[in-house]
Amino acid sequence: MQRLIGQRLLMMLPLMIGMTLISFVVSHALPADPVGANLGQRSMEDPTIVAAFRAQWGLDQPLPQQYLTYVRNLLQGNLGVSIRTHMQVADDLGRYLPASAELAVMATLVGTLLGIPFGVVSAVRRNQWVDHVVRGVSLLGVSSPVFWLGLVALYVFYFRLGWLPGPGRLDVGMPEPDHVTGMYTLDSLLTRNWAALGSSLRHLVLPGLVLASVYLGLVTRMTRSSMLEVLSADYVRTARGKGLRPRSVIYRHALGNALIPTITVLGLAFGDVLAGTVLTETIFSWPGIGRYAFQSALTLDFPAIMGVSLVIAGVFISVNLATDVAYVLLDPRLRRATR
Repeated sequence: MQRLIGQRLLMMLPLMIGMTLISFVVSHALPADPVGANLGQRSMEDPTIVAAFRAQWGLDQPLPQQYLTYVRNLLQGNLGVSIRTHMQVADDLGRYLPASAELAVMATLVGTLLGIPFGVVSAVRRNQWVDHVVRGVSLLGVSSPVFWLGLVALYVFYFRLGWLPGPGRLDVGMPEPDHVTGMYTLDSLLTRNWAALGSSLRHLVLPGLVLASVYLGLVTRMTRSSMLEVLSADYVRTARGKGLRPRSVIYRHALGNALIPTITVLGLAFGDVLAGTVLTETIFSWPGIGRYAFQSALTLDFPAIMGVSLVIAGVFISVNLATDVAYVLLDPRLRRATR
């Protein structure tokens, strides 16, 4: 296990370097000019201001030199300064990332805790009414656009029924909890700010459920497919022939093996949820990394775009590492292979 983790960690450095190169090339290949995106029309007409802006942000240097400068600063732990906010990109990410992480964790927990049982029940009750209902719900979650679900959820549960609060992370006028992690729910719990905890949980429900809809559908469909395959295996039929209880056959013999393919979906979907929160965060006015990336892209804020790309790449690499470890823990054949 230690050797597996060590090998994956050694692979992270070249992967991250490659990610910086791809992000740099793609962001600089756009035909738009960051000078025009950040300076006004009157400033654009002054060659002195334009030259000073390019020199300030290193845009007057050749592209290879700009990339080497960025990598050299990155190896020193410096992500650069945002052109749009004029703050360190690391500080911006530290402020916006916890909000997106809180949303992604909520969606992941809901999708996992509901998707796996739904998939198991659907497979065990194959072609019965329960199976048809679960498959219909999962298909609706996968096929429905996130922005449409978000608008419908706001209209029904906030505007019409008033059951849940509207956009934002806290009620209007409520002060933020003392900063510990940046996640309001966790910070409120750690500081025993029960009013902020209740408010943050209520505000987390709607965007979390909307974001979890796609995740729930993917997990349900994959778990059902894996369970159907495992339930027809010889060792499951042998366990049934020995007279074991159906619950024991399903949860002790079948589910563990059926979860191995599902682990892949869980890992990749978490990365997709964290990287794809732009629409959800925009609809619910959620100050997360998705909105930060969107606003940075509009102004061609290269340091911020590169910083967001590195964070998302790091999340995917870390999730893949956790997925490989979970494979080894679930499959004894892989444990023997890593020895």
